Amino acid sequence: MTSAKYDVLGIGNAIFDVLVRTEDDFLLKHGMVKGGMALIDEPRAAAIYAEMGQAVEMSGGSAANTIVGLANFGARAAYVGKVKDDQIGRLYSHDIRAAEVAFQTKPALGGPATGCSYILVTPDGERTMNTYLGAAQDLGPDDIDPEQIAAASLIYLEGYLWDPKNAKDAFLKASQIAHAADRQVALTLSDPFCVDRYRSEFLELMRSGTVDLVFANESELHSLYQTADFDTALNQLQQDVSLGVVTRSEKGCAVVAPDSITLVPASKIETLVDTTGAGDLFAAGFLFGLVRGASFEDAGRLGALAAGEVIQHIGARPQLSLKDLAQQNGLPV
Repeated sequence: MTSAKYDVLGIGNAIFDVLVRTEDDFLLKHGMVKGGMALIDEPRAAAIYAEMGQAVEMSGGSAANTIVGLANFGARAAYVGKVKDDQIGRLYSHDIRAAEVAFQTKPALGGPATGCSYILVTPDGERTMNTYLGAAQDLGPDDIDPEQIAAASLIYLEGYLWDPKNAKDAFLKASQIAHAADRQVALTLSDPFCVDRYRSEFLELMRSGTVDLVFANESELHSLYQTADFDTALNQLQQDVSLGVVTRSEKGCAVVAPDSITLVPASKIETLVDTTGAGDLFAAGFLFGLVRGASFEDAGRLGALAAGEVIQHIGARPQLSLKDLAQQNGLPV
């Protein structure tokens, strides 16, 4: 295997986040399922935005958040995602490059606007997302550069890519190129409703070896195997994939390998503010540990540390140096 230019390359829906604090009544009024992610069209996006309060706006997208987190740890990171050549798209591109992430996907010159996610954060810190995919849905196989994919030790893919057909094809192309270059492929299941939509396809990706590593939270795991019993689902995951990581909020995480299950506690936090990006940043820490040769326990602790940082403020991008935090906590960087 040739040496890698990048530690991790992520592929995902490039989405601009619009975050606002709100009450549960707002969710009920607009028929939103608390804690989930709904795909919306442009008129629905405009209607939600018109009634939202003062917002915080920043570049987002699940895989992009993970990749920015990896770069913050000091990893060599790259990202593939589609924006339009509009004001928000240019801001998005600037933000991700400013985070020292390689981003060379050509923007769309026509078609829908850059994608946005309207994220409502309730007083309990739970986030509810309403996502207009926009230009992100036009990511396709032509945006996958074989040389760039083969130059990354690990390819990280988000389950949300399974919604647009072109992005699904890009996902499969990237996986084939990565495996031909003897690289690893990771998938995050993204959302329990996403799993509901594509359960059989996700299981096939795992069982066929199209993906080597799967990230899920507890809700996504239960949805994947349609069982309320955690141990039953965990044992099934152990049979279906080379490596699985299941996050359990304040209960920490379970790292599932064919011959072992490693339990890692959550990081202690002072105040839960916003759970947006918790899973994304956990994946950043875990993947950083993995590509640097850390034990499963230390990789899990790095993930917990990053998730703990991001849930103590608004937004899905770290506000502190994760590398410094890891060093302060005696973790390998």
